[in-house]
Amino acid sequence: MYTFKSYTLKSELFPSFLIVLFGSIDCVTTAIGVLFFGASEVNPFLTGIVSTSIIAFLIVKISATILIGTTYIFAKRTLNKAANKESRSFRISSKLMKGAYAGLILFLIIVVVNNLLVLLA
Repeated sequence: MYTFKSYTLKSELFPSFLIVLFGSIDCVTTAIGVLFFGASEVNPFLTGIVSTSIIAFLIVKISATILIGTTYIFAKRTLNKAANKESRSFRISSKLMKGAYAGLILFLIIVVVNNLLVLLA
């Protein structure tokens, strides 16, 4: 029984781990690019922060990354509290949530690859 709980916990945390991992790599590569290679932040919400204070940028970016990563855990737990897991709405909600987070992870992978290509150019 303990290994089953451990497996459930790991599978529940894996998408969040990937989001935090790739979000952190994005943050670090962006900071390195801005500080040492003259790169610029493309995100219009963060452009002003990067140009003002790199420390503020790091705090905002890492905080947002962790917040987004933890929302998956809470969303998954909330969804799993549904009384009828065989209902159509449960299946649709589950697929939408998984699809949204898969899309987010794919987006972050693309961002990280772009950042690394900018740093290597």
